[in-house]
Amino acid sequence: MATASISDGREKELWRRLGEVNDPELDEPVTEMGFVERAQVKGDGGVDVDFRLPTYWCSPNFAFLMLDGVRKALDQLSWSPAYCVKLHDHMFADEVNRGLEAGKTFGDIFAELADDQDLGALRETFRMKAFKRRQEAVLRGLKAHGLTAWEILGMGLPAYDVARFEPGEAARQKPRYRAALLERFPSRRADDPVFVTWDGQQVSPTGLPAYLGELRAVRINMEFNGGLCRGLKHTRYKELGVVDGEPTLVDFILDRVPDRAAPTA
Repeated sequence: MATASISDGREKELWRRLGEVNDPELDEPVTEMGFVERAQVKGDGGVDVDFRLPTYWCSPNFAFLMLDGVRKALDQLSWSPAYCVKLHDHMFADEVNRGLEAGKTFGDIFAELADDQDLGALRETFRMKAFKRRQEAVLRGLKAHGLTAWEILGMGLPAYDVARFEPGEAARQKPRYRAALLERFPSRRADDPVFVTWDGQQVSPTGLPAYLGELRAVRINMEFNGGLCRGLKHTRYKELGVVDGEPTLVDFILDRVPDRAAPTA
């Protein structure tokens, strides 16, 4: 019984850690996107992870960022297991898997595949998009609660932390935006405005509608790409439980796509 309990606890910890790895372009957990095909804790405590992307030609840079996130997640497991990560059905799967078996790092492998692209700059671009998408969801949620632009933009962290939403996108993104804000501006004081631009500029109440329009454009692009990725993966692997008719770009533009419910604990 004790062994089974340890195994169950490790499985839960493994999936929790993997759930913290995001698709960098979409700001969605790779587990929710279905990219982690299998994650297993073996009898000896070792871990196997099979990773599969929506298309054969997915950018090697994006693959690198996600696989590197998976590696970091596995390095944080409490029992420090040996692990094996395999990429499947990708144009560079053989190179990646051979490199990993040879003990190369993801950085070494993808330095040869990524056309010398500055991955640091790429990470920063995706962090900016995630910041904006999360922020927009919370701003929309606060407006839906009837708060004025002055009340919202004057909010500091104490007021932000006590704000409550019904289950939905605003509730899901509230802690994620807080994390993105403090990652971007780690020295913020509690009474500093919570809602600022990526460059740290305050948003004026009169300028809020235009700013929300800018954020909305980022969200539409990210959500449409997410729907496209899910549709491509479902079509490629013909998984069970596929819902016909993934949302179209028009659905996102016209806000016809319902908010996703916040995950339950």
